[in-house]
Formats: sequence, C-alpha cells, structure tokens
Amino acid sequence: MRNPAVVLSDAMQPVQEILRAAHAGGVDAQTLELVHLRVSQINGCSACVDGGAKAARRAGVGEERLAAVAAWRDAPYFTAAERAALALAEAATRLADRPDPVGDEVWDAAATYFDEKQLAAIVLTVGVTNLFNRLNVTTRQPAGAWG
Repeated sequence: MRNPAVVLSDAMQPVQEILRAAHAGGVDAQTLELVHLRVSQINGCSACVDGGAKAARRAGVGEERLAAVAAWRDAPYFTAAERAALALAEAATRLADRPDPVGDEVWDAAATYFDEKQLAAIVLTVGVTNLFNRLNVTTRQPAGAWG
C-alpha cells in the first residue's frame, strides 16, 4: 500500500502546512532536520531516515554529524541547543518508556535555548515526524520511497 496520506490526498496538504509552519518557527533548519532524523531512527522508519538524511545534508549538516546523530549524547559534534532539542525529541517520541516522559529537566533544558515559538516548532516537527513514521512503517514504505 502507498502511504495513507498519498492515498487520501486531502490529508497531505494540511500535514505539509504544519511542517511549513514549524520551519517558520525560528529554529535553525539544521536543528529541525537533526530532530526529524533522530525521531525517525528511534521509530525505525527507513523511508524517513533516508529522506531525513538527505534533507539534513541539503540544510548543511555534515557527514560527521549525520553519522553521529544516533549517538548524539556521546559525540562532540552537537551544540548545547541541538542536544536540548534532541533530548526533547527523544522524550516526546518515547512516551511509553517512562512515567513522566517529558520531564521538567528535559523541558527546562530546551526552554533555556528556545523561546515558546521555537519550542512549538520543535514539538510540531516531532509530532509530524512521528505521524509519518507510523504511516510509513505500518505500510512498509522502503528507503528511497520519497525520492
């Protein structure tokens, strides 16, 4: 089956508009692409990992950082702000892993670097990425499926 948002074409445009709004929220494009890639890695979405790596490269993320995003906590290639965004993205994706999935320490760290509008952009990026990951994994979209 094709991705459900493609099958029901009226669904794709609103989702794309949310992504456009998120990218206009004042967060550096590289940070948003790293967030998208990390969430997609966690969810095992080959189509989004492939597409996310390509989009991150277009945004200027170098190969060294791309190769290390799965191990961002132990890699020296990420800024404190990127680390806070990645921690928020992981927590918001792994909701079932702990009783307080997005604890105050995660949120407060992100709020140190991002204002409310920027936090909204990160959270919307995480949410839309999780949506597409679930659609793609459920319908077994392969890497390269999105060009």
